[in-house]
Amino acid sequence: MNNKKISIDSASLIKFNSIEDDRGILTSIEGEESIPFDIKRVFYMHHLKSDRGGHSHIDTDQVIIPIHGSFNVSISDGHQKKNFFLDNCKTGLYIPRRLFTTLYDFEIEDVCLVLANTHYNIANSQRTWEDFLDMKQKTENA
Repeated sequence: MNNKKISIDSASLIKFNSIEDDRGILTSIEGEESIPFDIKRVFYMHHLKSDRGGHSHIDTDQVIIPIHGSFNVSISDGHQKKNFFLDNCKTGLYIPRRLFTTLYDFEIEDVCLVLANTHYNIANSQRTWEDFLDMKQKTENA
């Protein structure tokens, strides 16, 4: 595992290239161009009835995009916490690996798209706050 220190300051909003004309708006996202990684997995969440996330990834960087509606994202590096309100499908939130992330305040019609740099592997995540803090302590003291 890479022991490089990750802080909440590593997360950032990314504005995507959008072209608007009388037909509407076309927004494009290109791996290693619009976002800082090659896209290996795309998934989306919809008809949400409760919070999502509540975990961190050891080796997965993500971009979270509010395709329809709005919601909040909370990230923590174990020392600090930062909240983002996402409501524009032309902007995504880049979240690097090893930040504890929770998505919340969904309405049933909201749609959240996630781009990731790895294929899914549940073993490469900390599923609880306590496991996350334990991992952070081990990597920061290594």
